[in-house]
Amino acid sequence: MARERSAGSFGYDTSAIVTTGGTGFGIMALIVGAAREWLPRDAVADRIARIAAFLEGAEAHHGIFPHFMDGATGATVPFTPTDDGGDLVETAFLMAGLLTARQAFPDRDDIVDPVNRLYRAADWAAHVRETDHGLMWHRSDHHPWTPKSLPIRGWNECLITFVLAAGSPTHPIDPAIYHDSWARAEQFRNGHSYYGVRLPLGPELGGPLFMAQYSFLGLDPNDLTDEYADYGEQVRAHALVNRAHCIANPGGFEGYGPNCWGLTASDSTIGYSAHSPTNDIGVITPTAAVASMPYVPAESTAALRHFVDDLGDRLWGPYGLVDAFEPGGDWIAPGTLAIDQAPIVVMLENYRSRLIWDLFMSAPEVQTGLVRLGFHSPRLPVA
Repeated sequence: MARERSAGSFGYDTSAIVTTGGTGFGIMALIVGAAREWLPRDAVADRIARIAAFLEGAEAHHGIFPHFMDGATGATVPFTPTDDGGDLVETAFLMAGLLTARQAFPDRDDIVDPVNRLYRAADWAAHVRETDHGLMWHRSDHHPWTPKSLPIRGWNECLITFVLAAGSPTHPIDPAIYHDSWARAEQFRNGHSYYGVRLPLGPELGGPLFMAQYSFLGLDPNDLTDEYADYGEQVRAHALVNRAHCIANPGGFEGYGPNCWGLTASDSTIGYSAHSPTNDIGVITPTAAVASMPYVPAESTAALRHFVDDLGDRLWGPYGLVDAFEPGGDWIAPGTLAIDQAPIVVMLENYRSRLIWDLFMSAPEVQTGLVRLGFHSPRLPVA
């Protein structure tokens, strides 16, 4: 399993806590490492098999895993005092990685069989709140449906949750929940133009860039459409608006520009913060620009070269690029986060070869979920 972060004091022992979503992203990154022969293929498969075996013995809640677990025992580490159960979105990110691994190693029964069992055990429908049929982010048997249970409503990083929940062969959700809850949220549709770029979905100025990345590590947005949007257009527009804001630089932050852009959630000078054009405090997070490579390759390449060629002495560390930095100051994030580092590897490979997209989109359950929700893609079977 992947540690949540490499360092930092956030009220828990960072050396002992592992993260479900970050592990899903990390599994995808390991698959890239094997494909590029940076790591031995058998060693990667063995590692993923150990992860799957650990998860089968770990504490789950109706088959849904918590955000944090004790890396030694698999016990739930409460995210908040009342969030001591399952985290549906983090579990979706984890399952996306596991399903990708199953497709990548079809000859490894010690991966295929436990992944199938884990996905079939996940009771997505248990997270449907009875009163309004909303799909809830958090569920605790001890603290049912608190205000922090959070209905999953668009637009944000959670699309993958609905796809995997709808595609479940054992505990699927009603596809109507996607249309009646997710797609009817106040901040789902946008349609406004910012800096000359029309943004189909999402909040004002797009929000943090992770919203355009986490679900699409596996889901291929190219030519993916439903009645609400063209998702290739959506993710490209989001990246371009984020970059254009950094070029316009209304906050007057030193160092911002066409080659130094990227606002998304990361550590910052004031703690963890979801940086965006409406929450810009002068901190650039490299994963935002670099993991947008499949969407805006020229703009992302320029940023990557600036980060490495011009600022590499400052920004390159043991895990690659630092988590975040202050272009106009001395601050650099002391630690790195799994959910920021792994998407860089995955999205660079998706740009180069579409590897992770090809693997994930080949999973029958993914195709079933997309079809049930009303999506269209050249990758889906023709009805």
